[in-house]
Amino acid sequence: MKKEWPLWEVFIRSKNGLSHKHAGSLHAADAEMAIENARDVYTRRNEGVSLWVVESRHITASNPAESESLFDPAMDKVYRHPTFYELPDEVTHI
Repeated sequence: MKKEWPLWEVFIRSKNGLSHKHAGSLHAADAEMAIENARDVYTRRNEGVSLWVVESRHITASNPAESESLFDPAMDKVYRHPTFYELPDEVTHI
């Protein structure tokens, strides 16, 4: 019986100081192989300066069907919205 390699999620930081962004997924036997495969697959033209790989089974995601109940409480806090504040006329750039 053939054992399937785990799925890894790949994140790339394109330049120093920028955030890592999800680039895709790949199968690999371990983290070292996942890094090497990610380099070969996702950074062929020197697109990145840093790679992160995370085994997919370690990622927990929210359910999009439950987004209303998850994110709705933020709507109850009007002070988080810029419309709550009045700015003086002399303040032009925010």
